[in-house]
Amino acid sequence: MISKKNPLHLKCLNHISMQCRSVEESINFYCNVLGFVSIRRPSSFDFDGAWLFNYGIGIHLIKSEDLDGLPEVGQINPKDRHISFQCESMETVEKKLREMKIEFVNGQVVEGGIAVDQLFFHDPDGLMIEVCNCENIPVVALDDDGDAI
Repeated sequence: MISKKNPLHLKCLNHISMQCRSVEESINFYCNVLGFVSIRRPSSFDFDGAWLFNYGIGIHLIKSEDLDGLPEVGQINPKDRHISFQCESMETVEKKLREMKIEFVNGQVVEGGIAVDQLFFHDPDGLMIEVCNCENIPVVALDDDGDAI
């Protein structure tokens, strides 16, 4: 059972926002690689961007005004900040990434004899993306002492 503490009365995660070098390139990646769809964005915004949606979450792309300030796409490091998606088949994801010529690295976490397989790769702006079968490991809430509830 997850903690019932909710002082702000939050309901769910709505969206994440990220700056990008090219809105079109990012739309292409998130739609054609990760399966998001473009959705209507308020016309009152006075900056370039796009809204995408799938899996119950929105992604708001914002064209960066400081392209030099964006990080360079570097080595794939699973410890970097990332967003993670669960998948139906790790084998299918790996095959599709190879077909799309997207560089990735494999990882695995084992807890109590249960394995979670992971694939890590970058979006066009260097944000790390993880695809995993994370549902293999059950979510176990902890009390204030760090013991399982």
